[in-house]
Amino acid sequence: MNKRVSMLFTITAVAVMSATLFGSTYTQTQIAGQSLDIDKMDIDVIEQIHQMGGLQLVMPQAFAETDCGILEQIGRNVVEFNLTGESVELPIMGGKTYNAMTFSGQVPGPTLRVTQGDVVKMTLTIPADEATAHGNDMHASQISSTAFESVNPGETSQYCYIAESAGVFKYHCSGVKLIGMDQHVLSGMYGIAIVDPINGYKKLMVEKTSVSDGNVSLDRQFYDADALEFQLQYNQLYLTDEGNYDSRAMFQHHNTATVVNGMQFGYVPNMAHNLLVNGDVDRNIFVAQPWNGLEYKQYQSQLLFVETDQHVRLFIENQGNEPVFFHIVGEILDRVTQGNRVQSAATETWLLGGSQNMIVDLVFDEPGAYAAVNHDYAAIYTGAATVFVAGDPFGLNPVLVEKGVIPAPVASYAYALGNPSDAVPPMGANSIAHPAQNIHGLMTDDVASEMQASGDYIALWEVIPVVAEMLTS
Repeated sequence: MNKRVSMLFTITAVAVMSATLFGSTYTQTQIAGQSLDIDKMDIDVIEQIHQMGGLQLVMPQAFAETDCGILEQIGRNVVEFNLTGESVELPIMGGKTYNAMTFSGQVPGPTLRVTQGDVVKMTLTIPADEATAHGNDMHASQISSTAFESVNPGETSQYCYIAESAGVFKYHCSGVKLIGMDQHVLSGMYGIAIVDPINGYKKLMVEKTSVSDGNVSLDRQFYDADALEFQLQYNQLYLTDEGNYDSRAMFQHHNTATVVNGMQFGYVPNMAHNLLVNGDVDRNIFVAQPWNGLEYKQYQSQLLFVETDQHVRLFIENQGNEPVFFHIVGEILDRVTQGNRVQSAATETWLLGGSQNMIVDLVFDEPGAYAAVNHDYAAIYTGAATVFVAGDPFGLNPVLVEKGVIPAPVASYAYALGNPSDAVPPMGANSIAHPAQNIHGLMTDDVASEMQASGDYIALWEVIPVVAEMLTS
């Protein structure tokens, strides 16, 4: 093929591609100010392109398969993920509320968990009485963004994709044809998809030292891949005094609050912990405890309980505009993984930009209370503080046994109080089951009632008075 024919072929391929992608009947491609007249082209070149079938032959595998009917028949495991998009009123600190946008009545939305190679069948339904359309952009997919088109009130949309890459991935509302996407996401329409590696997670190696005959040497310890897992999603709220979204504040990066899984200070002590540790429900343990009372029900703050010398795995996503400098006071992040590749071992703090994630593996060595923070001081003091309690640092086991709260000493307080449900992802590869879960999170009363009716979760606002009476009797 000579240069002239080769050049014409290249230009024609571009023209065919453009017409195919954009549905255009325009036959003259503008290249560097010159036009190409198809009628004057070499007939042999036209015939070659015709024989190639345009893009059908050149790019038969260029786009991922998204047809649900086809993907459901090819032998892969299919996981259905059904969401609704609805606006509700939810509480914030100070006894106020704000106008939230949610997936399925909660912030963040439900967590999707699949195994690498699974087919995700994503269905989004917008109730007829919803005020606006919503969409869903899933970062775990590799498909055309046209699948994320907004869905109008009273309508349902569905698409499928193969979860080809392992890791943690954001999903979020795509707004109304991208318009207002910032408002929808920063008002609560976000969540994560956890894609477990097809071969499972790897063992955790923690570097320690030991002393023998006066010599200090390395003593590497290996922990099984199975881990107790938590999920933490960071974001900001930008609100007016009336609780509406404030775009001007967003553009100036003047946030109203920093939230973890939708709440400010959602994982700090409450009145029950005050009673257990200090013997007084009104004597706070932590510097900020805005969700103390039983009247807060599912919003009452809860602690995260782990055992000492236990492999703990954290799935972390930065859903917001501001960087997250993730740090655990008093602990070291033993392993940081992103994109199914280890990025660091034994590090103090790890930076996550907007829409970035990581998996942190660590072991809490000593009994105690450990605060996981965004090590931006403004973020800490506006809500990004999460307290882990390892082992029995307060010596409560004898008291709890004596009062009949538990029959025998336990490795963590989770056996007595459970861990907050919104901080616990669905079970997946190498998951250790939590001893119990309590109903917790920024969710509507209807969602909390459904969880309570299932019998799988503890309603602590009903249990705490009974435990308090036992402790004070």
